[in-house]
Amino acid sequence: MTPQPIELIRVRGGHHGVGLQIGQACAGSIRAMLDPAPKIPSGRTQAEQLELASRYREATAEAIPRMVEEIEGIAEGAGVDPLSLFASGIEEIWYEPYPKGGCSDLVAVPPAIASGHILVAHNNDLYPRDEEPLVAIERSVPDEPVVFTIGVGPWPSVGFNSASISCTGNELSPNDERIGIPRLMQFLAMISQPTLAAARELALHPRRASSYNNILVSRDGEAVNIEGSATDAELTGPDERGVFAHTNHYACERMLPFEGDHVYAKGSAVRLRRARELLEAGAGSITTDSLRQMLSDHATAPDSLCRHPEPGMEDASKTVFWYVADVTEMRILYGRGNPCDSTEQEYRF
Repeated sequence: MTPQPIELIRVRGGHHGVGLQIGQACAGSIRAMLDPAPKIPSGRTQAEQLELASRYREATAEAIPRMVEEIEGIAEGAGVDPLSLFASGIEEIWYEPYPKGGCSDLVAVPPAIASGHILVAHNNDLYPRDEEPLVAIERSVPDEPVVFTIGVGPWPSVGFNSASISCTGNELSPNDERIGIPRLMQFLAMISQPTLAAARELALHPRRASSYNNILVSRDGEAVNIEGSATDAELTGPDERGVFAHTNHYACERMLPFEGDHVYAKGSAVRLRRARELLEAGAGSITTDSLRQMLSDHATAPDSLCRHPEPGMEDASKTVFWYVADVTEMRILYGRGNPCDSTEQEYRF
């Protein structure tokens, strides 16, 4: 059965105000996220987990105070404890609850595209249960670009803003994580930046706790892949054909020593090779339609770009949503569930 469209919520105001509205709109999914509380890693009590979370929140409040302000607004709107909500977004302190799935990103710029447009495609893999609480949010904060995001409840996985900056990426397993700005909060802040340079600066913030592999693309044709950890990063971009891809492992030689999950990296590498094959085969004639077809590829299942549930595996993941952005036209196509069988939605700035 084709999944239902993702609801779009529009919020306006200051950071606390938009947080309050998001919390009210997503109250059900936020409460479900926290009750029962996520499973705490072994060897740590609930009190110790919250005390640890408070140290990450302190670092974030010092470096990016508006993010803490917004999250406190979300907690107030949802009627939940602010620290517990903040803790739920610190991926660095939750290991067991996260699925072994991942995300796949494909980017194409001229000469890969005959039209001259800039295109970005993303598949987001999570637990099957994470598909239902997905929501698209349009945030309008004074003196900041309007931001469009898709994610689970208040936590975004992809974003695009009215300054024509697309922010996507992939979770990594860095072995140098530390107390600092959680990568999810860092990503939240990056999405609202007016320039790609400002977003890149935040991605490399010296107080980051770890890092995603962040992919930033702008309407003027700039595209950068930031393969980061807590203490280092390598920046790359499109090859001579005008394409690049990334999945969920360290692929740059300089960053290989930071890989913290070599077993999972092997499956991620299968997806990356396939993504590169598809991009290289299509180079010169890539379109939004062909990118969705690439996202729908099952050739290397179970480690395929379009990932379906694996029966009997508790830690199995699936593609819960897809996203294809024409950065030049500032137009986003997306949908709930697998791209091979999904109702296409559109958002335009």
